[in-house]
Amino acid sequence: MTRLFIHVEGQTEERFVSDVLAPHLYQCGYESVSARLFGNARLRSKRGGVKPWGSVRQDILRHLKEDSRSISTTMVDFYGMPETGSKAWPGRDVTTNLAVGQKATAVADAIKTDICKEMGASFDVDRFIPYIMMHEFEGLLFSSPIMLAKSIGRAELSSPFMEIRNQFASPEEINDSPSTSPSHRIVALAQGYHKPLHGSQAASAIGLEVIRQECPIFGSWLEKLESYT
Repeated sequence: MTRLFIHVEGQTEERFVSDVLAPHLYQCGYESVSARLFGNARLRSKRGGVKPWGSVRQDILRHLKEDSRSISTTMVDFYGMPETGSKAWPGRDVTTNLAVGQKATAVADAIKTDICKEMGASFDVDRFIPYIMMHEFEGLLFSSPIMLAKSIGRAELSSPFMEIRNQFASPEEINDSPSTSPSHRIVALAQGYHKPLHGSQAASAIGLEVIRQECPIFGSWLEKLESYT
């Protein structure tokens, strides 16, 4: 049986893994499914964007090397990901003019190449399955604006949330600026939104099947995880 480590940036994703994703993947035959916060993320008072690739890279490599029966994946926001300089993530600098799906693929392919190269020629490349969220976790919640509104106790926001959703072909296309990212759009309408608590509640209420249908990048990743075992 296989152990799955999901490397995440924050407590919102950590809770989503434990409350929503893990119960589903256990049914696929995994021995364990656990989230791993990058570095000392739990101790930081402010996220300040995604951690530098060098730090994340060390975490991923350590788990792959320490446990040969494990596979590793990432669940990290494209939004706020360092693009240039010493903190940059591989592939991020070439994504500006790419379509949404191509942006995620460019970064995922680049970090997979980097990890596999470091692990060496004998490494089973299928043990690392990177996933880049477009553009952040809250984008997935727009898979069902009605359930999103109800799950945070603001049913009256169903229509405003639906108006946002209908502007895009997919929830994963809701864009990544300080004023229009998915989380900022939610907070602008629901100032009491609490990311770790309400995010997990909303995802659970919406359900993985709806999310995977509405969000093809997420759906492709989930299918790979399901089929590994």
